[in-house]
Amino acid sequence: MKPKHSIIREYLLSKILDGSYAPHNKINSESELMEIFNVSRHPVRQAIGDLINQGWLYSKQGSGTFCADKSKRQNDGSDIKNIAIITTYISDYIVSAIIRGAESYLSQNGYNVSLFSTNNDHVKEKVFLKRILALHPDGAIIEPTKSAMSNPNLNLYLNLEEMNIPYIMINAYYDELEPLSITIDDELGGYLQVKHLIDLGHRNIIGFFKTDDIQGTRRMKGYLKALRKHNIPINPRFIVTFDTSNQMTKPIKALNSLLSQVTKDNLKPTGLVCYNDELAILLLDVLRSKNITVPNDISIVGYDNSFLAEASEVKLTSIDHPKIKMGNDAAKMIVELITKKKVNQKHSKIESFVYEPKLIIRNSTKNINSNNDSSVY
Repeated sequence: MKPKHSIIREYLLSKILDGSYAPHNKINSESELMEIFNVSRHPVRQAIGDLINQGWLYSKQGSGTFCADKSKRQNDGSDIKNIAIITTYISDYIVSAIIRGAESYLSQNGYNVSLFSTNNDHVKEKVFLKRILALHPDGAIIEPTKSAMSNPNLNLYLNLEEMNIPYIMINAYYDELEPLSITIDDELGGYLQVKHLIDLGHRNIIGFFKTDDIQGTRRMKGYLKALRKHNIPINPRFIVTFDTSNQMTKPIKALNSLLSQVTKDNLKPTGLVCYNDELAILLLDVLRSKNITVPNDISIVGYDNSFLAEASEVKLTSIDHPKIKMGNDAAKMIVELITKKKVNQKHSKIESFVYEPKLIIRNSTKNINSNNDSSVY
């Protein structure tokens, strides 16, 4: 069991980091803390003393204890350069490549890297943001958690700004914060997926989109835009949405259901566009189980152009994601921000930028313009 003073210290530090205690505002009195934790005065004073020694609090004789100005607090090891990287998944094929690109540049420039993975969970994001605030790194590269949803941790990001810790966001960003970011044009990516199939004669195209991340919602927007621009009726049944909690089950169940309905209404899907390559591989297994061949019976387009796109016997047509380049560019941007802060340079502006996606065509898609076969599977 933790010592009582440690529990109190963690409580106070948490309130400092999440902004409950504003700079130069008085914290709870010793008596209030004694009542909250049902303890004597000694562990309360020990906890407060620890935080004063660490620079988080300061005391005024006869007035009480106050929250220090976090922006003035410096990294304890000023001679050590540290960058924190928060991602949704470290093992994810896209994120791992981004990390490699970032680490390569950062290590060459003398920075240590601390990695944190939220597993796309806001609770874990909160824990790691507090840890970063406590560590006070030189800067941070962050992939937002469930970026399409309202984020409960925005106050912690504002505290990063208050503590003058530069940060940038990759793959997505929280619109409320308007941070510097490096992203790919996912709306255009979704559009290109569908346009490719339309150009090959496909009209009945199923789209699979992850909607708790903004990348998925933008790709879905591109899907809808492509169908509308080419005057193709939108079938609501052909739009399959899912989220982090059911990403391994709902798309498979939905595809099985849609394929089983083909014999009932003769509305035969001829193309699939997928949120990413990982999902495309999962759906290939569903098609195999039903003896549906790709691309002869149905075409499929992935997203990310990952190693998975060429790992299967069916080589996936996929939207390219500049994985390693994104990591390298993010590292360069954060180092530039840190350098500007150190020299107090304000005249050169650093701006967010967006990569333009491109389609990599392989053998998972087929031209059916001359195919008038209206049979079902």
